[in-house]
Amino acid sequence: ASKLQADLLEWAPAGGAYGWEVEGWWGGDIDRLAFKTEGEGQKSEGVEAAEVQLLYSRALARYTDVQAGLRYDIEPRSRAYAVLAVDTLFPYWFEAEGSLFVSDKGDLLARVEGAYDLRLTQRLILQPRAELDLAAQDIPEAGAGSGLSTAELGLRLRYEIRREFAPYIGVSYERAYGGT
Repeated sequence: ASKLQADLLEWAPAGGAYGWEVEGWWGGDIDRLAFKTEGEGQKSEGVEAAEVQLLYSRALARYTDVQAGLRYDIEPRSRAYAVLAVDTLFPYWFEAEGSLFVSDKGDLLARVEGAYDLRLTQRLILQPRAELDLAAQDIPEAGAGSGLSTAELGLRLRYEIRREFAPYIGVSYERAYGGT
């Protein structure tokens, strides 16, 4: 069995900004080979940030997977990371993911993401989202400060034409903290 899912495919007509968050897997219910990619850019400047992850995923419990593997940042600078992550679905369908990254230079980073679907009707869904990036130390070459480095909060309104196809409109707010 396999699955390919684009959680985020965005384009902002005003500035020509775009972004993506795509993931997929191949395997069974317990053991899987998973991949994730995400990035963003500007039409005029090209890709500003992009990463790819290749992970072994193992189901620990119903709706909870533990993942281990590699992450490679393509932009803004090439760097490889070891990854340890937990992907889960809490009661009331609250999605959460936590990841730890150790770079080939010894940098320790973490990412926490969460989203919740508020069903307004059977097909119209309002989804608040949050993503927090943290660093254990200052990383001058990446421009990242220690502690909370970036936070992104968003709100999307999507309409499920089919469960497999649900266009959305949304807003997001991103802020850098500390020395980032």
